[in-house]
Amino acid sequence: MEKIRLDIIGMSYSQSQSGAYALILGERDGNRRLPIIIGGFEAQSIAIELEKIRTPRPLTHDLFKAFADAYKIEISEVVISKFSEGVFYAKLVCTDGESVQEIDSRTSDAIALALRFACPVFTYESIMSAAGILMEEEAELLKQDEPAREEYQKEMVSYSDTSLTELMEMLHAAIENEEYEKASKIRDELNKRK
Repeated sequence: MEKIRLDIIGMSYSQSQSGAYALILGERDGNRRLPIIIGGFEAQSIAIELEKIRTPRPLTHDLFKAFADAYKIEISEVVISKFSEGVFYAKLVCTDGESVQEIDSRTSDAIALALRFACPVFTYESIMSAAGILMEEEAELLKQDEPAREEYQKEMVSYSDTSLTELMEMLHAAIENEEYEKASKIRDELNKRK
């Protein structure tokens, strides 16, 4: 089966489950998104690594990385290998230079480790077909001509003339509407102004 490369698009508080977060992965060469509900601890661990924040003591995923480094074990890739009854299953593909092992993992832990090992994340077409979503705005853009697509991209990138209050309102609206890419760009603009 051919694998599909995924990138982290964003993360937001889950509206449907208290204390949970929605991690949004997007296919690198396409417009589909894979939303995965994860726990608060894993969301914090992923966010800390994405933002390159250093904690005074190692978190569990940092400890795992240090342990693996000490014994010269690498995670070469993470594969979201199964989707059953609303649950995603993942495998860590590990190597010590001589042999390759696949280790079962919760998807949230696998993503947190993929960030720390700087390794790619993949899934299969069957999983994207079953659980992936095509963002409505992006689907509409695919139907439009090239000038309209370019105009949309300019609109998404340019927030420099917008006030902080307006940006905060836009950020909340984007999250509510599950426009995670837009929310990410607004967040980046807010971070630039800090």
